[in-house]
Amino acid sequence: MNRPLPMDKPQDPASESIQAHFKLSHDSFTLDVDLQLPGKGVSGFFGHSGSGKTSCLRCFAGLEKPQEGYLKVNGEVWQDSQNGLFMPPHKRAIGYVFQEANLFPHLSVLGNLQYGLKRIPSTLRQVPLQQAVELLGIGHLLKRMPDKLSGGERQRVAIARALLCSPKLLLMDEPLAALDPKRKSEVLPYLEQLHGQLQIPVIYVSHSADEIGRLADHLVVLEDGRVQATGPLKQTLVRDDLPFIFEADAEAVVDGHVCDFDQHYRLLSIRLNGSDSVLKLPHSMLENGQPVRVKIKARDVSINLQKAHDSSILNLIPAQVVSIVSLDGQAQVLIHAAVGEEHIVARITRYSFDRLKLLPQQQVWLQIKSVSLLGTA
Repeated sequence: MNRPLPMDKPQDPASESIQAHFKLSHDSFTLDVDLQLPGKGVSGFFGHSGSGKTSCLRCFAGLEKPQEGYLKVNGEVWQDSQNGLFMPPHKRAIGYVFQEANLFPHLSVLGNLQYGLKRIPSTLRQVPLQQAVELLGIGHLLKRMPDKLSGGERQRVAIARALLCSPKLLLMDEPLAALDPKRKSEVLPYLEQLHGQLQIPVIYVSHSADEIGRLADHLVVLEDGRVQATGPLKQTLVRDDLPFIFEADAEAVVDGHVCDFDQHYRLLSIRLNGSDSVLKLPHSMLENGQPVRVKIKARDVSINLQKAHDSSILNLIPAQVVSIVSLDGQAQVLIHAAVGEEHIVARITRYSFDRLKLLPQQQVWLQIKSVSLLGTA
């Protein structure tokens, strides 16, 4: 079993954060961000093309030198323009994974991995070669040359090489953007393992809401070079002042753990955190107790004042109305409902809302037509 990847030394919980301020202007674009991110886990940077995601990542790496800049990573100051401090990229303890794997074509997979190791003195290495190989599932590829690898295999090797640099910060710039859906599905489970086992912070840039929802703990939304929102993923996705919740495919992300599997019907049961409520969905068997994350689209949730009987809908969940958002100029209403520690959003017609006479704090039953398993939580 893979053990968690260690930090270089125990961290004071108070210092486990990333503080960043970057102000960078070039041509007609200005990046101006202030951020405080968790010192561990995955922070997902989301935004459309041109929002500043990659520019921000390059500032973290030191590949861009902003006119104003400050960066402190888990207690270590890497940049402070007011005091004339700018640590160059080669001195920053980072791993960087790009859209393209950028493997050395003349080196085997093992040679590429050993290159990552050579960047770090043996006394400072925190990630053993064998651990990185096992974590990314590339043991059978070590003798191959890069041109004999699939796109997904190349990215897995690139991620392993980045880990072997024993980074204190791992930067991932749309690592799946160049892959077709089949290769993406090949790599995502390995990224989830990193999410579960890494003890170092990861900044994951993507324009894919599904990737962010599946991997991130913390969400940063960028627009026109500025931070539109930042906060824990699940709370930020359903904020009323952000565009996500008003889009046709608005969704909530909830966490739980596997509690049962019906072999005959191939149904997986997931108990939501902080409640006795259980979601069922068609899926292959997973180990009982395994933490999982699922997404529920607002359009797939309806509301009843009483528990329905003799329904084809599997998931009938008791909940409490938290808030109600009227969509201006539309015939729909958004209902935020709490189920234990988790929040689910329902999109219903204004006619149904008026007929049910829904109020905050009211007890209701959610009827959830479809649930999608995102992966491990």
